[in-house]
Amino acid sequence: MGRGDLSDAEWELIGPLLPPERGRWARPAGDNRRFLNGMLYVLRVGCPWRDMHERYGKWNWAPPSTQ
Repeated sequence: MGRGDLSDAEWELIGPLLPPERGRWARPAGDNRRFLNGMLYVLRVGCPWRDMHERYGKWNWAPPSTQ
């Protein structure tokens, strides 16, 4: 867990509110916690999606509706 990432206690509150992690067709399911931490990182740092830290996955892994 990196600095600024959700703690286990925070994830216990937020995790159940998110949609289930299921893949569509050929796309594998994503990790909701990693994705949410990546979104919070981009918002906190103010960087473009392409510059998102690698520990949150590939920058184009984020759904287009959130970019």
